[in-house]
Amino acid sequence: MSIHRVGVIGWPIEHSLSPLMHNAAFAALGMKDWQYDRMAIPPDVLGHSIKELRNHDFVGINVTVPHKEAVMRYVQADNLAQVVGAVNTIDFRTGIGTNTDVSGFIDDLAAHGVTIKGARVVVLGAGGAARAVVYGLAQNGAEVAVVNRSLERALDLARTLLVPFRLMTLTEAADWGASLIVNCTSAGLQPNVSVTPWHEDVPFPKGVTLYDTIYRPARTSLMRQAEAASGQAINGTGMLVRQGAAAFKLWTGVEPPVEVMMDALLDALGGL
Repeated sequence: MSIHRVGVIGWPIEHSLSPLMHNAAFAALGMKDWQYDRMAIPPDVLGHSIKELRNHDFVGINVTVPHKEAVMRYVQADNLAQVVGAVNTIDFRTGIGTNTDVSGFIDDLAAHGVTIKGARVVVLGAGGAARAVVYGLAQNGAEVAVVNRSLERALDLARTLLVPFRLMTLTEAADWGASLIVNCTSAGLQPNVSVTPWHEDVPFPKGVTLYDTIYRPARTSLMRQAEAASGQAINGTGMLVRQGAAAFKLWTGVEPPVEVMMDALLDALGGL
């Protein structure tokens, strides 16, 4: 039996839980001829490694840090990936790289009943995750403001991301009347769980929904700030699952069992 191989590349990659999600989905659907691996690829051999994976009959791969931007030199990025400036999913059969982080985020907001169209949304951060989030929000009718410590990086985002948004200070954003705040920074990520991107001297807006793209830990200091201000707090577990589900469907043509993938991820996180 020939194996259809897919996987994820990054440096480092040991932390990735994507194999658990995808292999659980293959098992649930009886797809015994599919296998998902994780592969540690140093940045200095990225181009060679992409060729090797293609030559060894990989159907496709996911791409995680630090390769999402650099890999665009070695594949044909579709329009979405070009606008966002990052590829996180490649189909070697077509040679095309795309970005499923956008749909993963938007789909998870919908799953939690969060309204985007017409909403005011504050995005914390201006890195790779913020690019996908800001683009998805703007494309779905939200009014977006970005807060970032580095003005230079925020201005770069404004120059290259072809959707409208505002740049604000944290104090301005707190008084803007947003209904949703999205954290796209690494502040609060394990092991620095006490860190928060929302300064203690700036009151957190009352009754606002917070979406933290971090999923380790499951409850961040920022999420606690939102809950203390009578808001709803959502972590990034669903975004991770749904971006993976979009890649699964792209490679296999099969509707992914999202609940199975979610259960596999939550089981793994619960054991960490």
